[in-house]
Amino acid sequence: MKSIEISASLRNDFGKKGSKAIRKTDSVPCVLYGQGENVHFTVTNDSLRNLVYSPDIYLVNLDIEGKKVKAIMKDIQFHPVKDNILHIDFYQIDEVKPIVMEVPVALEGLAEGVKAGGKLTLQLRKLKVKALFNNIPEKLVVNVSSLGLGKTIQVGQLSFENLELLSAKEAVVCAVKLTRVARGLAAAAGK
Repeated sequence: MKSIEISASLRNDFGKKGSKAIRKTDSVPCVLYGQGENVHFTVTNDSLRNLVYSPDIYLVNLDIEGKKVKAIMKDIQFHPVKDNILHIDFYQIDEVKPIVMEVPVALEGLAEGVKAGGKLTLQLRKLKVKALFNNIPEKLVVNVSSLGLGKTIQVGQLSFENLELLSAKEAVVCAVKLTRVARGLAAAAGK
């Protein structure tokens, strides 16, 4: 898992008025959950750019006024119109306690159904997993080489070492769909 360094400063003005004042200074109010008491702090918008606007997952090394903490981004809220970041929740990582997070899916190989004229589609871009933070990979690689025309791979068919998949077992991860050309070829072969 990639890591990113973020410097933060403690916050002592809470509520709607305090949050508005923080956002006017181009900062984002944040909360750190997990170990004991919750910690309220602020970070600048610029320091969050690589963390938020990336398909990758990151281990966040927070430096809150000298106190260093390892965390993951748990939740983020955006403004409904302007699309600015309104608030972020971080979860402090424990070395021995498993965490739940979403990991991106990467497809590998050339599906047999694609060779036959089908189209490979990725239905779920991320899967929810539960594991110790050092066992969580950057992405979950799914091999689609044996996937035939009109076939799917569901979450229940996948398994990864040291990971527990929490996504619905019958949810479709990827599928090879029939295209018009493939239907035409199948109809011509059937005659």
